[in-house]
Amino acid sequence: MSGTTNLIFQKLKKSASSKRATFCLGFFKAFPGGYGEGDQFLGVIVPEQRKIAKTYYREISLDEVSELLNYPFHEVRLTALMILVYSFEKLESESEQKEIVDFYLDHLHFINNWDLVDSSCYQILGAFYHEKDKSLFYELATSGNLWTQRVAMISSLYWIKKDNFADTLKLAAKLKNHPHDLMHKAVGWMLREIGKRNFEVELQFLKTHYKTMPRTALRYAIEKFPEELRQDFLKGRV
Repeated sequence: MSGTTNLIFQKLKKSASSKRATFCLGFFKAFPGGYGEGDQFLGVIVPEQRKIAKTYYREISLDEVSELLNYPFHEVRLTALMILVYSFEKLESESEQKEIVDFYLDHLHFINNWDLVDSSCYQILGAFYHEKDKSLFYELATSGNLWTQRVAMISSLYWIKKDNFADTLKLAAKLKNHPHDLMHKAVGWMLREIGKRNFEVELQFLKTHYKTMPRTALRYAIEKFPEELRQDFLKGRV
């Protein structure tokens, strides 16, 4: 363990709360049979993790980030991913960005809960592949691993923010009937984000797919719709 890695861990421990750690076990379903089974928590609030990540991201190596990602504690891994995001966003060289992208992909098995995915994948993978071939994301979508598949879906948030919807829609169609409700929420969320920027694009997608979408995905997608139209979708009248 390097000095920097240990220092970050000690700072996180100093901000830990046993009460919050207990809450997180339930919130992130870390109990037996839950999607986060086996995860451990220190009980550190996210703003404190961001503060620590911003303090150290300029002076930490990828090897040290790898050490942090190997920690059993959820907050240590999330802090490591925040460090990666801050580091990536400051890079101008594509070759340096690619190094972080490759590192991220090599460590996907440590990115194993929804907040870890959502706090990092679109800022790194989505950003890097914005104007590149998207075949990687279709491979991730067929991986059979919930978190890797969520990475594929949520990475597209970056493209949505750039008003590029095509691959998001294709991934949504591919993943909308995934067996887990966390994927239903991810699909619905991305469709809702499209609708914020182009209502007609989302509307046309839903007209085609809403009758075969899980209820959770549909509810997320139409959350901001006018109430009458929302009810039309929920009651199958569209």
